[in-house]
Amino acid sequence: MQKKHYIISLWVTVLVVLDQLTKLFFQHLLLISKDPLQTDHIVVIKGFFQFSLHYNDGGAWGIFSGNMVMFYIITIIAFGFFYFLTKDVDFKTKKFYSISVILIIAGGIGNFIDRLLFQEVVDFLDFIIFGYDFPTFNIADICLVVGVIMFAFDVLMEDVLHGKFNRRGTTE
Repeated sequence: MQKKHYIISLWVTVLVVLDQLTKLFFQHLLLISKDPLQTDHIVVIKGFFQFSLHYNDGGAWGIFSGNMVMFYIITIIAFGFFYFLTKDVDFKTKKFYSISVILIIAGGIGNFIDRLLFQEVVDFLDFIIFGYDFPTFNIADICLVVGVIMFAFDVLMEDVLHGKFNRRGTTE
């Protein structure tokens, strides 16, 4: 196994363990502190941020709720695709790309573990932004979103830097 595969494995493992430990911690904390007179959340910044236990059996914003087989299939296909992308990981010349692939793989594994074990994903980070109660999320979700944004930015910059777009913005 190449050195880069050890680095990828190490970082993916660290992120997945962090995700799983935070989920376990907040499940325990919020269930232990649950009082019949209180709700199942802990306010950190009133009106902006709280820890709130939520179980999601769907995708982002609960879409495709209850369709676990679809999520298993999509996740396995995605793992295959991103494993294929690890061939281009290079921590010296393609650091941004390399980090994005690691984040996407780790986020996918973190939520896949929940789906396999519980048939739903454990979420606990709850923000209220400009009065909108944003969907609750977790560390794996952060990895996925940041990784996808970094990946898309890297692909776009690669095309721009290598002149694959002409002045009108179309490919040559």
